[in-house]
Amino acid sequence: MNAVVLREVCKFYGQAAAVDRFTLAVQRGRRVAVLGPSGCGKTTLLRLVAGLEVPDRGEIELDGQLVAAQGKNFVEPERRNVGMVFQDLALWPHLSVRANLEFGLKARGVPPAERARRVDDMLQLVQLERYANSRPEQLSGGEQQRVALARALVLQPRILLMDEPLSNLDPDLRLRLRQELVALHERLGFTLLYVTHDRDEAFHIGEEIVVMTQGTVAKVGTREQMRSFFAQAHPEERARP
Repeated sequence: MNAVVLREVCKFYGQAAAVDRFTLAVQRGRRVAVLGPSGCGKTTLLRLVAGLEVPDRGEIELDGQLVAAQGKNFVEPERRNVGMVFQDLALWPHLSVRANLEFGLKARGVPPAERARRVDDMLQLVQLERYANSRPEQLSGGEQQRVALARALVLQPRILLMDEPLSNLDPDLRLRLRQELVALHERLGFTLLYVTHDRDEAFHIGEEIVVMTQGTVAKVGTREQMRSFFAQAHPEERARP
């Protein structure tokens, strides 16, 4: 079954189309990387799936349910069970790591005992137990990234959206966190839609890769298919992944 379906989705800002007749189907439990340059509409695409933007045209389905179409949201963001990790992480600076994770659970009315169990389990999963009472400013960039990921995953989303979350980290740390993200996905089984402008990152994370340009899909395929596509488009780069 498809977790995410977009059909001819358009989003305009004035006369400019940030997303233009975008069509894509993402199977449940898959990792899909959306690859494209800055300004091609990747972030807007994620915001449409999350419900933070409304499509001017086209339809969006999540797990077979129509959630938005033709200028209307039929399912509000908080009811979509979609997690999102922003590029700037958007952690609450005045809250501890534990409180950051608890915030969404409290908003959903999760009882205290269950809330504590889920937070403890998630902190252990991302190896942050020792930092439970620290504030984000006391953590390294990689640790802050883990907090943002844990805060999204503790809500047990069926779909996780990630908007270039590793772009501000050094190369070694980015590589390690990519590996950790793939391992978490394999353990938890959520559907992942991951936006990046970095081709190596897209190939490392995505089981399928969508090349996005000027708001629409230029090419989509499995990792193996896209290796062939890039090798043919850029013969001098055949050694790249």
